[in-house]
Amino acid sequence: MKFVTVAGPPSVGKTAVLLHTLRHVLAENVRVVVAKIDCLQTQDGEKFSSLGIPVLTGLSQDICPDHFYAANLEEIHSWAAEHKAELTVLETAGLCHRCAPAIDGCLAIAVVDLLSGIDVPRKVGPVLSTADVVVLTKGDVVSQAEREVFRHRVATENPLATVLDVNGLTGYGTLALKRLLLGAPEIRGVTGRTLRGALPSAICSYCTGEREIGASFQVGHVTKIEVENANEN
Repeated sequence: MKFVTVAGPPSVGKTAVLLHTLRHVLAENVRVVVAKIDCLQTQDGEKFSSLGIPVLTGLSQDICPDHFYAANLEEIHSWAAEHKAELTVLETAGLCHRCAPAIDGCLAIAVVDLLSGIDVPRKVGPVLSTADVVVLTKGDVVSQAEREVFRHRVATENPLATVLDVNGLTGYGTLALKRLLLGAPEIRGVTGRTLRGALPSAICSYCTGEREIGASFQVGHVTKIEVENANEN
């Protein structure tokens, strides 16, 4: 089975890009399934189902979606195997710019939005720097100069990645992405494989439901801002 992860900040067009791309994949008579991980709610599963693709949806609710993702990779792979999938696409929510969903030996795709600003490639962290493919969306509404600067910033953060310009509305660029999906390596399972980057640290009092503000209420993994390093005028 080919097991592909797709991640990126909210509203960059991950689902739109995948819908166009998977139409091309289905035309090749490839058995595809999609797993969708989000936080509180999502209707994206219905969009994939409209293409006749089996969909598994997981909502992390009160848990970090990236920790939820990592804890459920075996279950997702087993579900895909039951459907005799040749290609499994796992789209996961990336909200904190520290997510690290890429798996060793599996194709990892990061989707970023050209409208979000030229500093974004430096901000999104492992989701971009550990990806095999970086998809740039909404390039039709920025200037050529901005696109070139953005591409340069992406190359600085991840010089080995394949960079594609894709239009989520028209589907432009998704044929190239389809070829990369179909050329992804095949795996027998995810058990024992490793994430390419560490997930964000957690487990503090606020993770477990604390709502009171103040140092006396804070326990666990807590990091304090370095006030002495402030730039004061």
